[in-house]
Amino acid sequence: MSDYQTLLLDISDGVATLTLNRPDRYNAFDATMLEELPQAWARLRDDGEVRAVVLTGAGDAAFCTGIDRDAVPTTEGDYSFDPYTYQDPGEALGPKTHGMWKPVIAAVNGMACGGAFYLLGEVEFLIAAEGATFFDPHVTYGMAAVLEPTLLAPRMPFGDLMRMMLLGAHERLSAARALEVGLVSEVTPADRLAERARWAAEAIASQPADAVVATVRNLWMAQELSRRQALDLGSFLLAAGNSVEALAEGQAFFASGKRVKPNVR
Repeated sequence: MSDYQTLLLDISDGVATLTLNRPDRYNAFDATMLEELPQAWARLRDDGEVRAVVLTGAGDAAFCTGIDRDAVPTTEGDYSFDPYTYQDPGEALGPKTHGMWKPVIAAVNGMACGGAFYLLGEVEFLIAAEGATFFDPHVTYGMAAVLEPTLLAPRMPFGDLMRMMLLGAHERLSAARALEVGLVSEVTPADRLAERARWAAEAIASQPADAVVATVRNLWMAQELSRRQALDLGSFLLAAGNSVEALAEGQAFFASGKRVKPNVR
């Protein structure tokens, strides 16, 4: 189902699949997508049936290549702006910006570059196809790379992130190297990408929702606050996550005698 021009949305069995759907433009975001993505995150956030989300891009060429410069107006000639009032058009794209604390898994095929990191910097983890590549061409085209690397900083070693930003369009990070540095958690053949992302989302969605959401919020908080602040606030998340409903659901599963057959990564 989809009520959007630039997105596809399908919800089944507690899992939503949200697809950036401009494959002819490498899934770059235009003015319409800039409006629709925040709407979609709010919708998924408030839908009680949704417990996990897979975020992906249509086609094989790209997950997303950032802003579509042919579709979103840019300033030409004398370029100036007021840094105190400037709002980057991509800042409103990510799930966390819209209070979306249900887990979001990115399934990345093809290119992911530039403004794609507004999205990838706010998901829980990434699964990449073997042919996926990651790069940021900002400096090559005379633009400072600032907001995107800030979002990626917790996910990558400093040297690898700095190299990717400074080499711009001159180098692309392969899926294999992205796995080595921790940007992605799994690399899979392209024809299994959707299957692997769906498996992870379904496994997450099968677990008590309150416990999952509290865990997500805690881990984001832990990387943004000091250790002492995170531990102090963690007690409130324990109270929220260990709800009567979550504990009952989890204990009923344990008492049933059923056991999960784990994936070994």
